Amino acid sequence: MRGRSAPPAPGGGRGLARPHVLLALLLALAPLAHADTGEAALLHPLIQDRAVLQRDRPLRLQGEAPAGTVVHLALADRRAQARADASGRWQAELPALPAGGPHTLTVRAGETTRTVRDLLVGDVWLCSGQSNMELQVWRSLDARAEIASADVPEIRLLTVPQVSSPVPLARFPEPTAWQRVTPESVRDFSAACYYFARELRKTVDVPMGLIEAAWGGSRVQAWTSGEALRAGGHPGEDLDVLALYHDDPMQAAARWGERWAAWWLQAPGVSADDRPWTETVSGDWRAAPHALGAWERWGVLELATFDGMVWYRTSVRLTAAQAAQDATLLLGPADEMDLTWVNGTAVGSSYGAGTPREYPLPHGLLRAGENTIVVNVLDTYREGGLAGPASAHRLRLADGAVVPLDPGWRYRIVPPETGAPPRAPWQSAAGLSTLYNGMIAPLAGAALRGVVWYQGEANTGEAGAYAGLLRNLRDDWRMRFGDPILPFLVVQLPNYGAPTQAPGESGWATLREAQRRVAAEPHAALAVTIDLGEADDIHPANKQAIGRRLARAARHAVYGETLAPSGPVPRSARREAGTVVVTFDAVDGGLVAYGAPGPVGFELCGAGAGSCRWAQATLDGDRVHLQAPGVPAPVRVRYAWADNPLVNLFDRAGQPPGPFEIEIR
Repeated sequence: MRGRSAPPAPGGGRGLARPHVLLALLLALAPLAHADTGEAALLHPLIQDRAVLQRDRPLRLQGEAPAGTVVHLALADRRAQARADASGRWQAELPALPAGGPHTLTVRAGETTRTVRDLLVGDVWLCSGQSNMELQVWRSLDARAEIASADVPEIRLLTVPQVSSPVPLARFPEPTAWQRVTPESVRDFSAACYYFARELRKTVDVPMGLIEAAWGGSRVQAWTSGEALRAGGHPGEDLDVLALYHDDPMQAAARWGERWAAWWLQAPGVSADDRPWTETVSGDWRAAPHALGAWERWGVLELATFDGMVWYRTSVRLTAAQAAQDATLLLGPADEMDLTWVNGTAVGSSYGAGTPREYPLPHGLLRAGENTIVVNVLDTYREGGLAGPASAHRLRLADGAVVPLDPGWRYRIVPPETGAPPRAPWQSAAGLSTLYNGMIAPLAGAALRGVVWYQGEANTGEAGAYAGLLRNLRDDWRMRFGDPILPFLVVQLPNYGAPTQAPGESGWATLREAQRRVAAEPHAALAVTIDLGEADDIHPANKQAIGRRLARAARHAVYGETLAPSGPVPRSARREAGTVVVTFDAVDGGLVAYGAPGPVGFELCGAGAGSCRWAQATLDGDRVHLQAPGVPAPVRVRYAWADNPLVNLFDRAGQPPGPFEIEIR
């Protein structure tokens, strides 16, 4: 991101994601494939050998059996039965069990019996978010020693397959399995999630079941159900296009192209006749290198550190016989998302830096002679561009013939002030409800102890809306998991990017403030990480410290311990004897400023934008006195308000106050 507040993280998970599935129409119907009477379908795949069930709550079980069949269940000394409904689905509830195990569960339906062994009863946590949640133990600090010493049979791990879907799924379309923590199983598991549970078990000595559902670069909208997005005010036309995509991807792509074009024509600096996706060429188009690839490597000064949009265009010449056939456009990967047109009609849009594009074309779109191919590539983090070589881009015809596109690609840079375009709603990590549909919906109904949420980098470009988006997701998941007070532990974004030299605006700081405010609401807590980030790496390696802070937050918010959950918290800012005094609560052992006579990073602000100035700060017990002569009538206090702020204020327990903005009263 290079210190800017534009969203970096659609590429933030690059190199971290495991192989994933982008569901086509048949996979969207995957639940039907499980409606057999076999042993595997009898129980929901979440319940299998080595699973952890939530303690002290009724045990909700479900599965599939022939319609009308009576299903008998036995677990420890608990018994229950249910009858499969007309669709073959059944649900049953066993009385709660205390922490312990191992237990054996037996499920019998007619002649079919399923036995599940080595079940533990304890606390089940869902760990979700983007690349910093996905970051594996092998990429964390001191990974070799951590992996070698990982032998904790009381912690069990389940990784949800990375699946994107336009419709909610009832089952995982890929196999998954619970595993005990061993050096082999923990290596590729979420480091933040594992270190959290390991630390928590020092004070909560029960089995822990960890479910990882994470995807690098994902926006919060992708994790929220379509119903919740619509109820939360998201434009209905976008969700309508997503529904259309399930039934007719080509028509949905064409409609999305119209939606995107409307955005483009209203963007700053774009004239009414500037339509780069058409055959009319206007603007500064230049010849692209034949090898294509990352534009940062082209030797073009304007692109050396460019994050944004670049247009590409070329053509393909067809005979009348070729143009009459059905065809598929094949493109190499686009880093990190594209919208592609053929002869002025949008034919597809995808997310994923390493994913080749494959777009079926509507019949009749191609014509004899020259056909225009235009690709808009959006990159927001590190390298971007359309992959080469030129031979990777071609048309595949229905008769099997392959026609290469003209290798003479041209490109046009889009000025940054044009802004960020809308994302196609079916895109995996950047779409709407796509990851909820593929990765959370199959978990619906599971009993959880709580959720650990580590996400936000991908939304820093719309930080002002994040508080509403996060509340919408939280309330949606509480409803889906049947727990109106389901605890949410939120990891606040760490420091990242170029250090700041003067007070200013920051999408990262604005989003951190949204996280702080939402986590201050009931049944939630915040893990502050403003001192744990790295200027040049959006994925800080010290996930052990993050795990410790998450465990501390859980001990307070979930288990009721009387300790400060996340370090000092601002209680008030008041005028007092010519200064502004900020008073902190939840201070463990007193405040201390390291490396300077007083705290740094405080600002006093007037009412208007651009009115903030650095404040001179002095400590007074649990209070900080602020003065800024350049602000004669301050109305706000900001602290650590930058992408990568310098902070030196802690309490004696080593906990920093998180970034904040509060009014002076």
